[in-house]
Amino acid sequence: MENFWNTVSKYPVFVAGTILGVFLNAVKPLAPLLRNPVTAIALGGVAVGGFAFIAFTLRAMLGLQ
Repeated sequence: MENFWNTVSKYPVFVAGTILGVFLNAVKPLAPLLRNPVTAIALGGVAVGGFAFIAFTLRAMLGLQ
């Protein structure tokens, strides 16, 4: 039973590493675009707009006010 809990305790580290890896691989191609101020502002606007879209969609789906 001790071996079972030892193995189960390793899964959160695996999940965190996987999520971090996916995030870094998604952001890496966007890094050169951040050097130009115009594209950096545009990427910021897209990020804020995407976050707002998700927030408003979830509020509407869950019936929150």
